[in-house]
Amino acid sequence: MSAADTEVSRVSPRYGEGRTALLAAAVRVGAEQGLRNLTYRSVAREAGVAHGLVAHHFGSRDALLEAALRYSLDNSVPSMSTRPGSGDLEALFGGIVDMVGSLPHDLAFQYELILESRRRPELRRHVDSLYSAFEETLAAELEAGGLTSDPSFVHLIFAAVDGLVFQQLTIADPVRTSAALGHLRTLLTLAGHREE
Repeated sequence: MSAADTEVSRVSPRYGEGRTALLAAAVRVGAEQGLRNLTYRSVAREAGVAHGLVAHHFGSRDALLEAALRYSLDNSVPSMSTRPGSGDLEALFGGIVDMVGSLPHDLAFQYELILESRRRPELRRHVDSLYSAFEETLAAELEAGGLTSDPSFVHLIFAAVDGLVFQQLTIADPVRTSAALGHLRTLLTLAGHREE
């Protein structure tokens, strides 16, 4: 068995896991090589399958991109709170630091998509979908905690979190990120007292 055969057998998905394995591979390719290199062949190579399988599952590159984005959001958005819907401000952003450590490809893929949309305006709808997913989840958490869910307030808070995530992803300083998120929770608690 050649080294290439070993590599394929090591990463080839098991029966019934093909679509998920392809989505994970698409996210890794987008994160590591950029969206311009996200092709059926590159995803198939990363997943250890024939490129026809990628076409079979997704039909178009845009459908693959959209499904990969949804997959990465499904992985990352739940980290907004360790106790979703509880209104517990201490739980808000509690999973962010761990998420960056455990899902770096998902986050890098999302940032690659955001940056690529500057060059390719047709991707803007995906970016809007990305930000909406995070901001809608954050708005629900803030509202459950008795805070305003005014869109501009939510946007401000998410922009702070997004910047911290980006910095941790690139600089890798989880202690600093955790401390900053703690201060953000304190500010939200103070904002809640002002609204009462």
